[in-house]
Amino acid sequence: MKRTLPAIFLVFLLPVLGLAQERIKFPAGVSSKVLGYGHLWAAWRQGFFEREGLDVDVVLIRGTAPGVQALIAGSIHVGLVANDGPIAAVEQGMDLAMVAGGSKTTHMILGGKNYKTYEDLRGATIGSSTLTSGTAFLLRRVLKTKGLEYPRDYKLLSVGGTGPAFAALTAGQIAAAILAVPVAFQAQEAGFNLIGRVPDVFPNYLLSAYSVRRRWAEKNRPQVVRFLKAVLLAKRWLGEDRKAATEFLAKEFQLKPSLAEKGLDYYLTNQAWHPELDIDLDGLKTVVEIYTEQTGMKGPVPSPEKYVDMSYLKQALRELRWK
Repeated sequence: MKRTLPAIFLVFLLPVLGLAQERIKFPAGVSSKVLGYGHLWAAWRQGFFEREGLDVDVVLIRGTAPGVQALIAGSIHVGLVANDGPIAAVEQGMDLAMVAGGSKTTHMILGGKNYKTYEDLRGATIGSSTLTSGTAFLLRRVLKTKGLEYPRDYKLLSVGGTGPAFAALTAGQIAAAILAVPVAFQAQEAGFNLIGRVPDVFPNYLLSAYSVRRRWAEKNRPQVVRFLKAVLLAKRWLGEDRKAATEFLAKEFQLKPSLAEKGLDYYLTNQAWHPELDIDLDGLKTVVEIYTEQTGMKGPVPSPEKYVDMSYLKQALRELRWK
């Protein structure tokens, strides 16, 4: 019996060792560390990628443009970035495609003591991640619907994403900022004024997506599918085990537990994350329309299908037997 126990142990251990040896290097990049990208961080930190046989290293690149550049250069296989970046790259002849949805916008515009309405922002300096892309496009389009034109009626100051923007707002460097959930809730708790919710103006705006290089993905389809399966499973875990998910998000994103819980509830209740990470073509169409308007693109507005390949996500869902 003493001789057979090690043999039996090895029978169970060898597949595990084999899986570790066969794990495939799969670098991924993300443009910012925010709750909206929580399914990627959960897939990485909670071991979902490992279970799919992938050795994923998530690189925080900070910014959509650098993220897209890293994707084009091949230093990452998948990039989770704001969608205007891949759209711009495709229009410049790059061979990119969005393969799964990231999140819809949850942004809100928060103002300091003397800024309570959109009209109060006339002549003010507003913080944004950049001046000419991402949430800056979205911010400018929202303000335009409220009668404010850039740069005639207000100034934009590039202060970084939601975290740095909130810091700049707190320091009094800017009059207002566009902030994502749950930092938008944190700002309200700190006494800043809610001027408006972006989803009230553009409810289906698809802010981000997972993008790949088309040719590379075609040659490495099984890897892309396994990557998406892991993200899908992580997304389901966030919804099914709220207590553990809240604890994870609070620790990973350095949030108060109450804010992490409130943020997670917002994303799930409002389906800011599509239940199956599908790409809402109507939501992407809005992104394309705003992009073409802000960049002065000539000719008819391209169809959102131009930038999308849903075959990988569909295969991942079939292999998970979700569809």
